[in-house]
Amino acid sequence: MKFIDSAELKGKKVLVRVDFNVPLNENLEITDDTRIQMALPTLKYILKEGGALILMTHLGRPKDGPEEKLSLKHIIPHLSECLGVPVQFCSDCIGPDAKPMADALQPGQILLLENLRFHKAEKKGEPEFAKALASLGEVYVDDAFGSAHRPHCSTYVITQYFPDKKYCGFLLKSEIENADKVLKHPERKYVAIMGGAKVSEKIKIIENLLEKIDSLVIGGGMSYTFLKSQGFCIGTSLCETEQIDFAQSLLKKAKDLGVKVILPVDAVIADKFAADAEHKVVTNKDFPEGWMGLDIGPESVKNIREELLDAKTILWNGPMGVFEFDAFAHGTFDVAKAVVEATEKGAFSLIGGGDSAAAIKKSGLSDKVSFISTGGGALLEYLEGVELPGVTALN
Repeated sequence: MKFIDSAELKGKKVLVRVDFNVPLNENLEITDDTRIQMALPTLKYILKEGGALILMTHLGRPKDGPEEKLSLKHIIPHLSECLGVPVQFCSDCIGPDAKPMADALQPGQILLLENLRFHKAEKKGEPEFAKALASLGEVYVDDAFGSAHRPHCSTYVITQYFPDKKYCGFLLKSEIENADKVLKHPERKYVAIMGGAKVSEKIKIIENLLEKIDSLVIGGGMSYTFLKSQGFCIGTSLCETEQIDFAQSLLKKAKDLGVKVILPVDAVIADKFAADAEHKVVTNKDFPEGWMGLDIGPESVKNIREELLDAKTILWNGPMGVFEFDAFAHGTFDVAKAVVEATEKGAFSLIGGGDSAAAIKKSGLSDKVSFISTGGGALLEYLEGVELPGVTALN
């Protein structure tokens, strides 16, 4: 794989696939610009080296062509401010407007193309669409780790039109290198923390990691499937009954491999799924019928912290509870503090994308961990051991 710092960019039109799939509020304002901020080093480097920037990305999941609320024109003011350069905008990503605007672009200038997914051909991987995109630039750079697991036109098919001029951006490089620290050559002791709602979404990751880790912490909604498999009452908590056999077999396999599994020993339970629900702390043995677990309890946090403090590698994917509700955010935030404590003692800590990244950001501790991935699904698939088409295409 060739990296962007080995590319000749001066005077070139550089077509960059970024991941600016950022959340917008009802006023169509960006509520979290992390993905834009993470791409800035690559974009500023290209401008500094004398290239002209042509940016392509998707936003949201448009169903049948263009949707006003998913137009990339809404991010232009903020993007221009971040780059310190006015960003031009093309109302389509291919066609009679895009080509002349790209051709007219001068070094130091920036053109943002309209949402790639307004064309169904993008997700279908149609070669003609990829060829039209490729015609806009002379050099191709992929810096969109969040889309690397999709064999779409802009991440995969397009690379065939740049056989000698396709490069990996700084963000994509950093994502792969940091993921490899927990996947290929982790320092021991290695603790993986798995949370979130469903066991079924984490099966392949856990199976791929089990022979690499020393300890497995299980929290969040998925923990109740494991507790149920051990005979505990879980009330009306989330449970994937079809995964109970898997949970039992996983615990047995972990024991055979000498991997320590830490399950919650207490929970913050609620009488309904709501921010204002009545709630209390109970142990696993005292869990009443009719109540649901929405967070791990203080004893569980204590056990997790003790496990983390002598760790050298930490992977965290998935919150410990419904952190969106303040009453049920303490477990997630306290585990975040423990991860930070371990990091300050010398551990490498990787926070998985999606809800995990949102949780660590909400806790105010983002700058105190080693690395936060921008890729939700892409990171999960990479941790499962799956080859990412967007990365393979650059090799």
